[in-house]
Amino acid sequence: MANRIGYLGPKGTFTKIAVDAMFNGEEKDGYTTIPECMEAVGNGEIDYGVLPLENAIEGTVNLTLDYLIQMKELQIVSEVVVPIRQHLMVHPDNESDWESIDTVYSHPHAIAQCYHFLHSDLKQVSAETMTSTGAAAKFVSEHPDRKIGAIANHLAAEEYGLSIVQKDIHDFTNNHTRFVVLHKDAGEFYSKKIELKGYKTTLMITLPSDHAGALHQVLSAFAWRKLNLSKIESRPMKTGLGNYYFLIDVEQKIDDVLIPNAIAEMESLGCTVNILGSYPYYLYNGLSLKV
Repeated sequence: MANRIGYLGPKGTFTKIAVDAMFNGEEKDGYTTIPECMEAVGNGEIDYGVLPLENAIEGTVNLTLDYLIQMKELQIVSEVVVPIRQHLMVHPDNESDWESIDTVYSHPHAIAQCYHFLHSDLKQVSAETMTSTGAAAKFVSEHPDRKIGAIANHLAAEEYGLSIVQKDIHDFTNNHTRFVVLHKDAGEFYSKKIELKGYKTTLMITLPSDHAGALHQVLSAFAWRKLNLSKIESRPMKTGLGNYYFLIDVEQKIDDVLIPNAIAEMESLGCTVNILGSYPYYLYNGLSLKV
């Protein structure tokens, strides 16, 4: 029986590109919100959920991270990094006169990523936010009588029959987004479609409140073992000002010695350590995919 895959929809989003990069032939359903998708994984409605975790320009997707911390039964089992290329698209009926559009729709992050284009090439055009780039493309496709456009990716243009009139309008050429694959059980999910790049282990660490220098000692537990950290980030515990979790990505698959001993050392300091996942990660090159 094929796996059921959920993702932050609708069709035509960058999350759908991540889904198609990782899965093939499975049932794929878009969800309106990140919490809705994660809850569907938690209650068994779907087998895997694919959600954005971090963007190179906009930073961490806090909603994904916060819900992952709250829903302790979910684990990161894989990750794929997708290049973000934003295009301006219009309904085919308006293609020849696209410069007369008065409104552009997209996700707030996409609008922010195309700031210079919107404020130089389209000075007289207003920008309106929507829940996703896919939703913006869908809206434009449903209103051919209006002089409007959408900022979205090539998949959205194909999905909703829009014409791309300006390609690669984003400000930064090196923009990428990390997407995580979530599952109810700890483990690893391997894609058969793209090349494996390496492994990560993500830890959530709570420091003791009255231990001076605790964060320095936590980092030392990794440093002297030569465990490379690719990310460290704090998030509020939502129990009061000054109370934080620390999220740490270790550039290594969990082993029998180094990471468990680092965890034991941190726990001896009074820290609480939870493993959010130990998983393979992939880099999608942006080429077309068979879905």
